[in-house]
Amino acid sequence: MHYLYSKWTENSATDEQRLQSLMQMFNYLVLQTSGDVNEALHWLRQLAEEYGIFDENMSMEELIEKLKEMGIIEEINNKFELTKKGVQKIRQDALKEIFSSLKKNQFGNHETPNTGAGVERLSETKKWMFGDMPTNIDLTSTMTNALKRDGIDNFNLQEDDLEVYETENLSSCATVVMIDISHSMILYGEDRITPAKQVALALSELIQTKFPKDFLACITFGDDAKLISLAEIPFLQVGPFHTNTRAGLQMARNLLRRCGNANKQIFMITDGKPSAMFDENGRLYKNSFGLDPKIVNKTLDEAVTCRREKITISTFMIAQDPYLVNFIEELTKANKGRAYYSSLSNLGQFIFVDYIRNRRKKF
Repeated sequence: MHYLYSKWTENSATDEQRLQSLMQMFNYLVLQTSGDVNEALHWLRQLAEEYGIFDENMSMEELIEKLKEMGIIEEINNKFELTKKGVQKIRQDALKEIFSSLKKNQFGNHETPNTGAGVERLSETKKWMFGDMPTNIDLTSTMTNALKRDGIDNFNLQEDDLEVYETENLSSCATVVMIDISHSMILYGEDRITPAKQVALALSELIQTKFPKDFLACITFGDDAKLISLAEIPFLQVGPFHTNTRAGLQMARNLLRRCGNANKQIFMITDGKPSAMFDENGRLYKNSFGLDPKIVNKTLDEAVTCRREKITISTFMIAQDPYLVNFIEELTKANKGRAYYSSLSNLGQFIFVDYIRNRRKKF
């Protein structure tokens, strides 16, 4: 048996790194194909033929076998399907990709800047007050106070001597992610839905692993709004729909109303104007041309209602047509929320920084 060795350099990838790179490529293609593993593998074969992404260390067939061994995909009726573990791996890769693009230490551990009755101990101390946890007593400072007053021969510990560590006032957050699935999200040959799904998946992985007490829900909005499970995100598809922003905001607000969390927020990812709504009789009223005053005003009314219920709307626009920008500015003003005009490549950075910042707010 003969082995072919190449010269090692510090940039040489290990077998594990090459496998991880191929898996990340596969996961992104699965997102683009809305969970169709077979189509994703077909695209991967085409990329391999065009760019030679496989070598003697890893063939296409070997990658498929690895994906099966790792429980990422399974074969059912001669077709490959994504497993639950596969969906989780997509979430993990999405989170890793977004975090790798953020500057180191751009945001911290999610605590508020306010001190209070929390669980994370700080180095600063304060005088003991009724209600402070005994476990937070700073013994060194407490003993020092008593000794300074009476000396070691007349040691007498008093209430005024007690000092306790300050604690972080950790906040919780209730978030609803609204994803536009109207036709414009794939219009003009630009794939806008895949980055939106990737961000929603990464956010769900972040919350489930680091902030499990936070509430997260995901809503799609086209002609109507629909609550979906987090497991359904990779399989989302754009349809021949209009944009019923009002219905999405209504559903999000109703979900958040039932949450006892202090910080409530809506992250809306969209590229279009509101072009549909349900009228008083429950019929879908739609107008794709320009900004219909009837639809716009009802949508702005919903933004105002969210503001009154202390729900902040952060809108992430992935299109920057002037008349769309004007509408978003009106919605942001009505809600006293925030608007970001983001490219597809840095959408995740905007959303993650905003999520951390919103958790720190006290309403």
